[in-house]
Amino acid sequence: MIRPDRPASAAVSDDALFGPEAAGYARYRPGLPDTAVHLLAATQHGVPAPVILELGTGTGQVPRAPLPVLHRLAHIDLVDVNASMLKAARAALEPVRGACTVDVFMGAHDFTPAAPGRAPTLITCCRSFHWMSRPEVLSMADRVAAPHAVVAITGDGSLWTHQADWTAALRALIQSYLGEDRRAGTRGTCAGPGRSYEDDLADSAFSEVTEHSFPVSRVWAPEDVLGYLRTTSFARPALFAGRHGEFVAAALRLLQDHAGGGILKEAAVFTVLLARRPGGDA
Repeated sequence: MIRPDRPASAAVSDDALFGPEAAGYARYRPGLPDTAVHLLAATQHGVPAPVILELGTGTGQVPRAPLPVLHRLAHIDLVDVNASMLKAARAALEPVRGACTVDVFMGAHDFTPAAPGRAPTLITCCRSFHWMSRPEVLSMADRVAAPHAVVAITGDGSLWTHQADWTAALRALIQSYLGEDRRAGTRGTCAGPGRSYEDDLADSAFSEVTEHSFPVSRVWAPEDVLGYLRTTSFARPALFAGRHGEFVAAALRLLQDHAGGGILKEAAVFTVLLARRPGGDA
């Protein structure tokens, strides 16, 4: 079961949250495991000209990943509320897209394909569904998607939610600067896990859901963890005001103390929810 890290809400405004960190987001955010990529590609078996609609695309990691194995991919729509992210995503796709066309769109709830024949056959949303008004997004998906389209909601938590000695110590350090509650969005804190994504999907047109879980082992260098933190809503530099440099120094010491052989280990689970309309292809 996937539960969001914060309750569903209206989409966060464009560059206020992650705009300054688009380059770091592309460098430090983990990609998709190969098993998940092949699962997504398999949903398009028999589709002559697949079209991906990627919601909350960030720097385009998800639509870029299946390009080597989904050679028939005809079009990608990149959707985000952040102009810097969309620019980075388009730039990342440009050298590898081949004959596949790419459009960008600001905001998810009122998305409409820019041209006839571009009804999405695969709608993906990775680590960003919690930022959205989920019922509205799923209603939009039902309006624009092809009859046998698949909605894929994916994620693997974050270093805030990961349970390990080093992440617990890091979380405590962040809390010593910013308070016990996890920061979320441009202001405010996380109010709890809220409603599960499975419940959201069950109440939508895409109510036939299967869950797929893939264990993932990652290693981090301390400096890469610091780069990752800059891209998060719970430890981004603006939250620390004039104390961010002090926090970075303390966090680096902490991470180096916990790093065996200079690395920090993360054992995560990457979850993929595949949702279809009743009667859609399995």
